[in-house]
Amino acid sequence: MWAYIVRRLALASLAVAGVLVIVFFLSHIIPGDPVAAILGPQAPNDVIEDLRRRYGLDRPVPEQFYRFVARLVRGDLGDSLATHRPVIRDLREFLPATIELATAAILIGVLAGLSVGVISAVARGRPLDHAVRFLSLIGLSMPVFWLGLILLFIFYFKLNLVPGPGQLDIFLSRPPTVTGLITVDALLARDFATLWNALGHLLLPAVVLGSHALVGIARITRASMLEVLGQDYVKVARAKGLSERTVVLKHALRNGLLPIITVIGIYYGGLLEGAVLTETVFAWPGLGRYATSAILSQDFAAIMGVTILIALVFSLANLLVDLAYGFLNPKIRYE
Repeated sequence: MWAYIVRRLALASLAVAGVLVIVFFLSHIIPGDPVAAILGPQAPNDVIEDLRRRYGLDRPVPEQFYRFVARLVRGDLGDSLATHRPVIRDLREFLPATIELATAAILIGVLAGLSVGVISAVARGRPLDHAVRFLSLIGLSMPVFWLGLILLFIFYFKLNLVPGPGQLDIFLSRPPTVTGLITVDALLARDFATLWNALGHLLLPAVVLGSHALVGIARITRASMLEVLGQDYVKVARAKGLSERTVVLKHALRNGLLPIITVIGIYYGGLLEGAVLTETVFAWPGLGRYATSAILSQDFAAIMGVTILIALVFSLANLLVDLAYGFLNPKIRYE
């Protein structure tokens, strides 16, 4: 297994390098001057040129790429034109919020999606199955930003059951930073008032993101369960007199988890990219908003930092999914 992991990490490094090259040169081909865009149309030309020299943007693109790679080897992603801070510091600030939101969303999607998919498969062809499939189709077609606005209008504005946008109420201060995750840091600090408030702020955006993961997981769970429920060993288990719950959960679901794990890994990797629309609607200070701001302002250093992070996240997610196969099915051997 260790040899397999080393090979996968080597392939992941090549993939990240390929993405790095493509995104770097594409971002520099796009017309426009990021320095002029940030300083504004009234900025003097000598100030613009001075800032371009300071960030090395007056150099040829191949030379800029060489300098970027040289800094990257030392763990330096450069400074952001927009925030005037090291990009790696920005990523450390924005990534924990995205991890917190993505983890809560995938937990909702997995728990609800598995339940809905199993129920739909067991009740195949019955009214319950048709109702679940119809609702899944509606959920898949519903725009994320629209669902977020509707939930905010109902549960925050009308019913006042949950807090508004953001991570915390404005009168609350963040707990001492240990992990960067507000809920975890509040729990470690035993600040239960802040913990409860943070969970309230987290609920609606997690439900919005988790709803799309829920639909995808439910659909693949139903398809996988229908295939497994028709196998001979499931019929034998029922013939032995085992309860339907044991047959479904222990024999069928366990053997149908491989494609479900794949979908979960893909969804979680996608959520860790940062959900731009959801983070915008709920004023969530995550990676998606940071990446969007970097693209709109042509902040090359920030764009490259986000690109590298996303490529690493997807590579790691795919590796973890492949390793999970071996735990779910002992017959799988890594070569």
